Amino acid sequence: MARKKKKTAAAKHLARAVFAVAVAMAIFIFVQREWDFREELSERPLPEGLHPAVEEKAAELIRLASDKGIDVVITDGYRSDEEQERLYAQGRTASGQVVTHARAGGSYHNFGLAVDYALRTPDGRIIWDIGWDGNQNGKSDWMETAEIAKSLGFAWGGDWNGFKDYPHLEMTFGLSLRELRAGWRPEDRGAAEASDGQ
Repeated sequence: MARKKKKTAAAKHLARAVFAVAVAMAIFIFVQREWDFREELSERPLPEGLHPAVEEKAAELIRLASDKGIDVVITDGYRSDEEQERLYAQGRTASGQVVTHARAGGSYHNFGLAVDYALRTPDGRIIWDIGWDGNQNGKSDWMETAEIAKSLGFAWGGDWNGFKDYPHLEMTFGLSLRELRAGWRPEDRGAAEASDGQ
């Protein structure tokens, strides 16, 4: 009987040791993969254009607005850090009106996840008039466009608290600017389509 207890106790100790080694190996593998992934993130180049899903949804926005008699023009999309800094300087150290509160790396434009829009009048002028009712249906064309954009998954800058950026539309794919600066991209979240504003 004492031998059986010794064998059972030895088997339990062996099982615990095997389990502990397996857990330690799993943790090591997880940490190593995470470390490798973080290293890969830090070496990723910045995007150099609009994300394909954003580009596709912007084109769909133009088409759907046109179906309502609204001529939408995309006036800005991807911005390099240099372009962002130039815009940030406007109204501060350069002439013009302040048009952004974001420095380089502080805008979804810098990661190809945002566009700005305006309206084209029948005589070809590009306007940023949020009250314009060019299709004469009693509703602001600007607000109609924003509603269409939101139905396509864009978050609209006109809904922001504080500074309202009425021309701005973005798809964040659930990523913060901090994550994007760290190298995360929509594909890392398994986002095949724009889903956001979340």
